[in-house]
Amino acid sequence: MKPIEFWTANRENVQPRSKRRLPSESEISVENFQRELYEVEPDEESCLTDEEKLAQFQLGQLHFGLRYDVSTKVLVVKMIEARDLPPPYCLDETKQDMAHSNPYCKISLLPDQKASQQTTVQRKTQEPVWNEYFSYDIDYQESQERTLEILLKDFDKFSRHRLIGKVLLPLNTVNLIKGGHMWKPLSPGNKECKDLGELLLSLNYLPSAGRLTVDIIKAKGLLQTDIVGGSDPFVRVTLVHMEKPIKTRKTSCKKNTIDPVFNESVSFNLTQQQVRRNPAFLYIERENRIVSVWDHNSKSKDDFVGRIVIGHHHTGPQEFQHWERMLQSQRSPVAQWHSLKSRAECDQVSVASIAVH
Repeated sequence: MKPIEFWTANRENVQPRSKRRLPSESEISVENFQRELYEVEPDEESCLTDEEKLAQFQLGQLHFGLRYDVSTKVLVVKMIEARDLPPPYCLDETKQDMAHSNPYCKISLLPDQKASQQTTVQRKTQEPVWNEYFSYDIDYQESQERTLEILLKDFDKFSRHRLIGKVLLPLNTVNLIKGGHMWKPLSPGNKECKDLGELLLSLNYLPSAGRLTVDIIKAKGLLQTDIVGGSDPFVRVTLVHMEKPIKTRKTSCKKNTIDPVFNESVSFNLTQQQVRRNPAFLYIERENRIVSVWDHNSKSKDDFVGRIVIGHHHTGPQEFQHWERMLQSQRSPVAQWHSLKSRAECDQVSVASIAVH
């Protein structure tokens, strides 16, 4: 499908560009950062106009376009640019580069984040330009029940990517068939949001053979660890017995993607007693194979992405539910999506996680 050129006649009037003066090195101090300026209650935010959001939050603006093609039943989102983004020290005093961001956008259709996609990362800029198109196969009536979510993030090789701001736009408030461009102010996002990606697993236990099979099907929205292109994810599955790692299996590595499809299986020979008392420990890591300074800084080690523990020492209700469903459906595979957690989160609730580093 050819990219849709949005009508220039539908562009909204844009406020004059504000002149943001970046402070000198001596002026950058976390002591001068007024954190309360960036905090807002959800009800209060919904009552603000675009102009009020822009003035109060000072997180910059996002320029994008929308259009629905009735003949192909495709919603096209064009991510164009952003401007006046705050320097990193305003949002995160731990950033190594206090003056420059590496911004990218993650685009989703709420409420279920259908087919999340993301732009490329623009390096060291507060005025990123993308001009990238994203398409969603969706019925028009369904699109009217969706909300477009755009998360603008600051890529960080050494920690979880920082959320700069977000735009939420109910699609029933826009004439999608006519299409057009718009500028929207960025609003603060949920600071506690953990976005490491999701993993689809299938578990199958055969008691007669004493074998546990883990099918690693696919993953989506993995935390990107390479600033250029995608990442090279693979999955490791480790069996932990008596708080000690016993066996480890891993999948092949998928190149240049944050939405890998594996369709691979790993198996462990277990007794019935072992399955009920001890967990299978599952986690994802990314192997850096892109030759760059980021690889050099990682000292050739694989970059950890996320982890879950399934079994007796599980890391949450979803993991516990999956394990119990497997025990109740012996000889039949049971598939389920899991949200990945950080190593620290898993270590706090699971001794099995502490055993594997």
